[in-house]
Amino acid sequence: MPDILTKQDGAILRVTLNQPDRGNAVSDEMVAELTGIVEGADKASSVVVLRGAGKDFCVGRAVMGSAPKQDPDALERRNFSDVVFNCYGAMRNAKIPIVAVVQGRALGFGCAIAAACDITLASDRAIFQVPEMAHNILPTMVMSSFVDRVPRKAMSYLVYSQAEIAPERALSFGIVSDVVPAAKLDAAAETLCAAILKAPRPAIQGVKEYVKTAPDMAVFGAVEFARNLHATVNSSHEMRRKH
Repeated sequence: MPDILTKQDGAILRVTLNQPDRGNAVSDEMVAELTGIVEGADKASSVVVLRGAGKDFCVGRAVMGSAPKQDPDALERRNFSDVVFNCYGAMRNAKIPIVAVVQGRALGFGCAIAAACDITLASDRAIFQVPEMAHNILPTMVMSSFVDRVPRKAMSYLVYSQAEIAPERALSFGIVSDVVPAAKLDAAAETLCAAILKAPRPAIQGVKEYVKTAPDMAVFGAVEFARNLHATVNSSHEMRRKH
């Protein structure tokens, strides 16, 4: 059984974490595979839909809480962690939007990638948690995915309390974009994708580029970036054909 399923559905790349028997807990190999899929997604797609098979989205990393065979030195530890940081980076730097569809538990790495995606739709039965501290793991990997999404007090609460939070609170924390009834989650995802794909591809990519970059800029620079991006994208043949 493949760890990750991919399906090209027109301009949509559907990506499914496919280990439902273990809650889609990911191995390092799965994380690296997901990174490669995201990095190459824009070649044939205009949007990525990421979900988990079965009842959960992703309950974290399969290695979390297991004792290392030997104490790694700092460089080995960094290399061990890079596979995860690279995945978060691929999601941020993708040229097209990534939509997460969270139907059940999103814990640890699962909570992190739910936050890292551009848009996250959650079922009203979803659960979010950062349990790393309970396993004597400093949760800065997860926190790095939150840093431009989640306010400071919410981030501190999540990692210190290790509390399971409902999707409505995840929405208020910035992890989730919208909460819908479980029975309507798939339909909501399809409606969202259809709305995205009504726009020409340069506009889809332009929005991603601006959202990725502008919030970290000074106001004057963000406005000038908007001015230049607006002129560049709207002058493209694809944009003019739509009008």
